[in-house]
Amino acid sequence: MSRRRSIALACGLFAAVAATQGAAEPRPVPSFAEAVTAADGQTVYFNAWGGDERINAYIDWVGDQLAERYGLTLEQVKLSDTADAVARVLAEKAAGNRAQGSVDLIWINGENFAAMKEADLLFGPFVAELPNFALVDTEGKPTTLIDFTVPTDGLEAPWGMAKFNFIYDSDRIETTPADAGELADWAAANPGRFTYPAPPDFMGSTFLKQILIELAEDADLLQRPVESAAQFAEVTAPLWMYLERLHPTLWRDGRVFPTSGPAQRRLLDDGEVDIALSFHPGEASSLIAAGQLPESARTFVFPEGTIGNTHFVAIPFNAQAPEAAMVAANFLMSPEAQAQKQNPEIWGDDTVLALDRLSLAQQALFAEIPRGPATLPPDRLGPVLLEPHPTWMTALEEDWRRRYLR
Repeated sequence: MSRRRSIALACGLFAAVAATQGAAEPRPVPSFAEAVTAADGQTVYFNAWGGDERINAYIDWVGDQLAERYGLTLEQVKLSDTADAVARVLAEKAAGNRAQGSVDLIWINGENFAAMKEADLLFGPFVAELPNFALVDTEGKPTTLIDFTVPTDGLEAPWGMAKFNFIYDSDRIETTPADAGELADWAAANPGRFTYPAPPDFMGSTFLKQILIELAEDADLLQRPVESAAQFAEVTAPLWMYLERLHPTLWRDGRVFPTSGPAQRRLLDDGEVDIALSFHPGEASSLIAAGQLPESARTFVFPEGTIGNTHFVAIPFNAQAPEAAMVAANFLMSPEAQAQKQNPEIWGDDTVLALDRLSLAQQALFAEIPRGPATLPPDRLGPVLLEPHPTWMTALEEDWRRRYLR
């Protein structure tokens, strides 16, 4: 069983136990003005995936800005798996730790958010108190309010948009695959030149979901929780048939898989594969600028659509510094922070903001961002496919590991 699946089940069990014992009174949510006053001198332990040095450098910049503007300290706790922080918060709740938790702010979405919400592990609702939330494009980007089919209910603040895409070496590939079937055909014609990260790495799990959405007879079923083992087996059968065909054509004959998205991109940079996976349409340009991909790297998507979602930050119920965490979450949604993050020379992560709600000076911050040589224009990114319900992701990871992890 995957670690994320175990945590989701454990959270559900703990919630049931806690309900029989009486839930603790929720902590009051301060106004933003009160949070700013209290935040001065506080330290925010920001638990965030630490597998990409560009992202880590951006978080360092955020910390510098918060220290200068609000007198608070942001310390990144670098995670290899967000589920580790979720497990820590769960253990603290089980031990009766209600206000001295080790996690103040957490980068989160998907099944980890669903698990924390189910087990009452989150502070808030707090997002409505954040002034910059009024700038978020909740109408045009509805996933800023719905996380993998689960309503956010003000318990997490959006800070970036993601859309699944492929990075490829244009010196080696002239015509890119247009769908899952063409990708398998290309891999068969070019053995050893494609692979994907091993789930539960989120990039590898997203690849499985992308293929499943394309191949499922009724993709609408994926928007609802898994109903039974029999239903899961029936719906996912085309995916496993596809992988049985694909795996023998992969890098190292599908016997070994990269551990992460960055690890796969290094294979592309080293010339060992010709295609890598990404969740940020501007990432290829960012990596070219950083000298981590060849100048010939470019981006493609499937014309019929690829998965898109929003990633968030949330505050655990027992954070030591919830006020400073609120201030940090608000700054992450600011035009300054969002424009900095969207710059492909920094990160290349798309904004959650509605640009027409910004002042002219704030709009200029985005207008000045270079798109980069490998970044597709918005009209070529294709439709957004909705994330499946989190139960599909956890079950997919578990079954994949059972079938292929050696």
